[in-house]
Amino acid sequence: MNTTVEPIKISDSEWEVMRVIWTLDAVTAQEISNILAESMDWKPATVKTLLGRLVKKEIIWTEQEGKKFIYHPLVSETATVRSATENLFSHICAKKVGETIADLVSEASLTKEDIQLILEELEKKEPVASIQCNCIPGQCHCNK
Repeated sequence: MNTTVEPIKISDSEWEVMRVIWTLDAVTAQEISNILAESMDWKPATVKTLLGRLVKKEIIWTEQEGKKFIYHPLVSETATVRSATENLFSHICAKKVGETIADLVSEASLTKEDIQLILEELEKKEPVASIQCNCIPGQCHCNK
C-alpha cells in the first residue's frame, strides 16, 4: 500500500522553537523562552503562541506537570529537514536539482567527515540518462 506523507510545514520562527525542543526532547515554555531570549528577543507570550501553533499542526505534544506544560516533539528533526528539502526541490525545475545541490555544498561549512559522507552517497548514486523538465510551459528556459 502506498501512503502519502503530508509535508511538514513550519515557519522560520517555529523552526527556532523546534530546534530547542529537538535538542532537549522535553521542555517547558519558560525554558524555551530563556534559551531563545538573547538570540530572538521574544516575549514569553510569543513563544507560547508558537507552541500553540506547533501543537495544532501536530508537530509537538504536551503533557501537564503541575501547573506547567512539558512540550515534546512528535516529528523528528530528520523528517522535518527531509520534508523541507523535498518542498524546495518541488519548487524548482527538475533539471536544476543537481545545480542546486552543488550550490548548497559550495555554500555550506563542511567537516572532513561531512565531505566523506557526501562522496560516499555520490558513489552509490546511479546516474540517469536524462531528466525531464517538470515546469509549466513558459516557466523556465531549460530547453526541455
